[in-house]
Amino acid sequence: MKIDDTLLTELGLGNLSPEAKASLLQHLMEELEINVGTVIAAELNDDQILEFEKLIDDGDQSQALAWLQQNYPGYKQVVQNELEKLKNELKGNAQAILDADQPA
Repeated sequence: MKIDDTLLTELGLGNLSPEAKASLLQHLMEELEINVGTVIAAELNDDQILEFEKLIDDGDQSQALAWLQQNYPGYKQVVQNELEKLKNELKGNAQAILDADQPA
């Protein structure tokens, strides 16, 4: 799964300005993290959430990912599902996003 210019081109947003592309990619990553976190947190118990949050707070991304893969085996599927939802939303709004990027 790559969230980059290629994805934006696939979604019909390849003609955005470089600034708009960077902003949209950043927004997409943030939304994906929030959405995935919401789905997973709903299925973890309080102790698991605290354990995972500690890994995140410690900045240990590789340990956090390993923890997710061990404690939430469906993690990758959740990421894929949530990314597809975001992609569909962007496809549906592609023209409005392109129009908003045009100079006045």
